Amino acid sequence: MNVNQSAPPVPPFGQPQPVYLGHHQSSYGGQPGPTTAPTSYGAYNGPVPGYQQTPPPGVSRAPPSSGAPPASTAQGPCGQTAYGQFGQGDVQNGPSSTVQMQRLPGYQPFGSAILAPVVSQPAVLQPYGPPPTSAQVTAQLAGMQISGTVAPASPPSGLGYGPPTSLASASGSFPNSGLYGSYPQGQAPPLGQAQGHPGTQPPQRSVPLQASSFTPPASGGPRMPSMTGPPLPGQSFGGPPVSQPNHVSSPAPQALPPGTQMTGPPGPPLPPMHSSQQPGYQLQQNGSFGPTRGPQSNYGSPYPGAATFGSQPGPPQPLPPKRLDPDAIPSPIQVIEDDRNNRGSEPFVTGVRGQVPPLVTTNFLVKDQGNASPRYIRCTSYNIPCTSDMAKQAQVPLAAVIKPLARLPPEEASPYVVDHGESGPLRCNRCKAYMCPFMQFVEGGRRFQCCFCSCINDVPPQYFQHLDHTGKRVDAYDRPELSLGSYEFLATVDYCKNNKFPSPPAFIFMIDVSYNAIRSGLVRLLCEELKSLLDFLPREGGAEESAIRVGFVTYNKVLHFYNVKSSLAQPQMMVVSDVGDMFVPLLDGFLVNVNESQAVITSLLDQIPEMFADTRETETVFAPVIQAGMEALKAAECAGKLFLFHTSLPIAEAPGKLKNRDDRKLINTDKEKTLFQPQTGAYQTLAKECVAQGCCVDLFLFPNQYVDVATLSVVPQLTGGSVYKYACFQVENDQERFLSDLRRDVQKVVGFDAVMRVRTSTGIRAVDFFGAFYMNNTTDVELAGLDGDKTVTVEFKHDDRLNEENGALMQCALLYTSCAGQRRLRIHNLALNCCTQLADLYRNCETDTLINYMAKFAYRGVLSSPVKTVRDTLITQCAQILACYRKNCASPSSAGQLILPECMKLLPVYLNCVLKSDVLQPGAEVTTDDRAYVRQLVTSMDVAETNVFFYPRLLPLTKSPIENTTEPPAVRASEERLSNGDIYLLENGLNLFLWVGASVQQGVVQSLFGVSSFSQITSGLSVLPVLDNLLSKKVQGLIDSLRAQRSRYMKLIVVKQEDKLETLFKHFLVEDKSLSGGASYVDFLCHMHKEIRQLLS
Repeated sequence: MNVNQSAPPVPPFGQPQPVYLGHHQSSYGGQPGPTTAPTSYGAYNGPVPGYQQTPPPGVSRAPPSSGAPPASTAQGPCGQTAYGQFGQGDVQNGPSSTVQMQRLPGYQPFGSAILAPVVSQPAVLQPYGPPPTSAQVTAQLAGMQISGTVAPASPPSGLGYGPPTSLASASGSFPNSGLYGSYPQGQAPPLGQAQGHPGTQPPQRSVPLQASSFTPPASGGPRMPSMTGPPLPGQSFGGPPVSQPNHVSSPAPQALPPGTQMTGPPGPPLPPMHSSQQPGYQLQQNGSFGPTRGPQSNYGSPYPGAATFGSQPGPPQPLPPKRLDPDAIPSPIQVIEDDRNNRGSEPFVTGVRGQVPPLVTTNFLVKDQGNASPRYIRCTSYNIPCTSDMAKQAQVPLAAVIKPLARLPPEEASPYVVDHGESGPLRCNRCKAYMCPFMQFVEGGRRFQCCFCSCINDVPPQYFQHLDHTGKRVDAYDRPELSLGSYEFLATVDYCKNNKFPSPPAFIFMIDVSYNAIRSGLVRLLCEELKSLLDFLPREGGAEESAIRVGFVTYNKVLHFYNVKSSLAQPQMMVVSDVGDMFVPLLDGFLVNVNESQAVITSLLDQIPEMFADTRETETVFAPVIQAGMEALKAAECAGKLFLFHTSLPIAEAPGKLKNRDDRKLINTDKEKTLFQPQTGAYQTLAKECVAQGCCVDLFLFPNQYVDVATLSVVPQLTGGSVYKYACFQVENDQERFLSDLRRDVQKVVGFDAVMRVRTSTGIRAVDFFGAFYMNNTTDVELAGLDGDKTVTVEFKHDDRLNEENGALMQCALLYTSCAGQRRLRIHNLALNCCTQLADLYRNCETDTLINYMAKFAYRGVLSSPVKTVRDTLITQCAQILACYRKNCASPSSAGQLILPECMKLLPVYLNCVLKSDVLQPGAEVTTDDRAYVRQLVTSMDVAETNVFFYPRLLPLTKSPIENTTEPPAVRASEERLSNGDIYLLENGLNLFLWVGASVQQGVVQSLFGVSSFSQITSGLSVLPVLDNLLSKKVQGLIDSLRAQRSRYMKLIVVKQEDKLETLFKHFLVEDKSLSGGASYVDFLCHMHKEIRQLLS
């Protein structure tokens, strides 16, 4: 089948197809993007290739201004800001205001029209239409630069290109920002390439992409505090003020002759304001599209005191600098809402190559017609540069975030299972790729050409089928592997260890019974829960009972194994005190069927809390516990999972003994990276043995102080397991969260003893992998366990030239053992477009996937490089991506404007959130364990999880009518958006806050909290009372719905305005400046603009 053909609709395979109802999808998050060229990264401490030691003439780059002083977060109980409880970096914000979000006239619906293809142009071109009449004027005024952008007139109608997104220059330093300096005195801010009249210069390379455009605000917008002191050199202008048109219908000033330009003295440029963006209109003087409009309420009068060229200078008039209007810069909320409106109603059909899917925040249905669903694979770009040179120039990483066992909504069918009998799945003889819809059948169907390596293979007689007049097999739509993007094969014995089919897996529960675990009530709570939970172990399809066997171990300084054989009246305990040489003291009776041994297991779980009730043993071991579990699985010849419940730093004499090495003085030094590295190599060795046995480890931590998460999480991380952390665990406060996480973890479907390989067509190859797994060689990702929440992120690089006609293909093959012990192969295929124009690359990127990749890249970087270097690398790469767009794709305009590609306009705001996260910029109270915990958590997050983790959702609860039970529209994560008469919910996938304004109506307080006034609400409350009224039911329902969308239970914390806990809540208002020194969104956008201009100058 030709990759370029769109596959016709898929008929049934003798099984009913799913009904495509309006589906409420649980994911939350990001937006589709094209598959881009792989970047070539330099070493963390070296320059990034593409701008290497010898920069191109004229490109000089100051070191990126990074980072900030250490921060402080609110303190949780026992001196820890437990990530389990709270989240990332505090935020200090401006005054509270009641500014409401409004939809800006300038926004084009995001992701609406599929962008038209780039029109390549001859070397010498006339600009479109008549040259515009406006001139480019750069006036210096009040320490700000005003730049009227000029660009060619709009393209001929019918081409359908949106205007570029441009922001007026905003790279100056803002008062009190202290983060980024302004330009040196006496040096004008660098201007970009369009310096003369645009009519004199033909547009280059390609028609402008759709992008968002922003222009300087007129006065009347919000301002920063006045700047006092003498005026800057050249700042005094006198005479009557002359207005500069800005969305105003007064006549434009007289145009200058082509090629002339006027520049005032230097100064920081002016912040941007949103411009109108209606395609089809001539450009106005300020570079924005749209009909000329009269004055608007928001846009006050023209600039006071604008330079009057030609009049006599008067006395100096220092003016307060304007503050960038937050409504004028790209809003994540607006982009998400537009995508939902435009793409949420239609199913996403995967038959067309290189389509960018809807954002992860949009609920949509998927119809598989030959490419894998975006629930399984999302790419940073769906249009890959044809050459490595082009990829290096753009610096857009080419990566895919793959979630091989992703759970699907009920309306979508799970992958079909194909059984080819003893011959097994059909593969290419040379590259071993599996049969897929892109394979081309030739010679009347007797042979097929591999789409990955072009090898011609014979079709086995039992698989032969005739071809129709188009060259397709006549049975193509009866075979999932010839018509679908995702499907499964039953594996033959050749795909099994030691050439024999596997036994069903086992679960071993290993419980810490030291003093801390007993005293906190953890052991009693856990044993009670396990009695009922064991009835819900994962099972295959319609099986009546789970095939999984279970075993139990308790431990402190020594290990206790339990014989729970069904023939015993009481369980038997066996103690192993020689932890240095671990062995399993019993085989028969250790791993049992739950139903058969139910009575003995219940008796054991009743006895454990009583047996150790009076323990005084505080020391624990850790490595020998994992070793014991692995040896037990080895003896039983099966794969499985260990559930470890552990409370303290393992300081008892034993292999894997650790010492307390927590040292905050290392933060912001070159040795900070040691805090993220394991303190001993013993755990890596142990993890390697676990992977070989198919032993996955899930770790539940209950620390009251430092436990060295960086070291303890090594085995879970390398075996494909999970880590859960409940700092200062108290049964009354934390039991709901712990039990919910435990139930979900035990019940979820897991693939055991898995190996994943990603194959690609000629021209690109997988070069780097991120996630929770182990790699013994450069191609095979080994996972002792893999569940439906885990992703593997793969980066690709060019090894040859690609061509536009064939596109690029990738196939992810996962070999695993199911919960019932069946060996299976799950295959996902995806075809991407290839381009020779950078514009096509930038038109098909997905920012959310890009941020997911960049966060993982940075979080791995902190293991080997200083955190400042990692931050600077991210800023540099982002600047290079946007500078390349500005230079090669945007229409010429003043360097005073920041121009962003339409599908990357949220890159700066999201990247700033990554830079401000606790791993890269910790507050003073964020513990080393918190940082290590979050670092390993993000490593295997999917795109929806990183989207909401870095940019939390803030939902106003009292703005919509009480009867309306749908989720309220979110507002931007900034203190300016909070109104003290309202109540808000904030969630980031790990934390859930309910913020209550001080002026909330008494009736609302009564309906929600059951008390009569704001002062009676208990701050820090974690459970809302269940009351019989509409508001209470609505809020409870919303909280339940948010929790159901996330893979971990979010504990609620009620925060009252002006309360001490509010500092913690503000931590998550990521558009504001953070206490740890992280820049506000506005400041960071200015800094990015400065970086881009340095690259272009």
